[in-house]
Amino acid sequence: QVHLVESGGGSVQAGGSLRLSCQLSGLEDTTSCMAWFRQREGQEREGVASLYSHFERNAYYADPFSGRFTISLDSAKKTLYLQMNSLKPEDTAMYYCTASRDSAYCRSALPPAVYMDHWGQGTLVTVSA
Repeated sequence: QVHLVESGGGSVQAGGSLRLSCQLSGLEDTTSCMAWFRQREGQEREGVASLYSHFERNAYYADPFSGRFTISLDSAKKTLYLQMNSLKPEDTAMYYCTASRDSAYCRSALPPAVYMDHWGQGTLVTVSA
């Protein structure tokens, strides 16, 4: 059974940093598409960053996060990370770790939420002005 467990959320002041972690378990060894999404209050889920990891690693970021956030994977620890720097109040949201059985989309772009098969419960990030 697949379990994605996020941690690392919390409260931080604007301009600060947080690193989110996602412990991955139960995924097939061929799983190579993972991503972070977020959902702000009253809004739809939106993609933050994705990572294709199979012989090569391709990372994609939505425009608001490029240059501020970094997605990475420690395969040995089976842990996906999201390093978030220069945080803004508008980054306040629930952040979700996701994975997909199908990696085709992930090889070339940040996938939409409907593409992802597995979701964690989320970790809350609050950024104060």
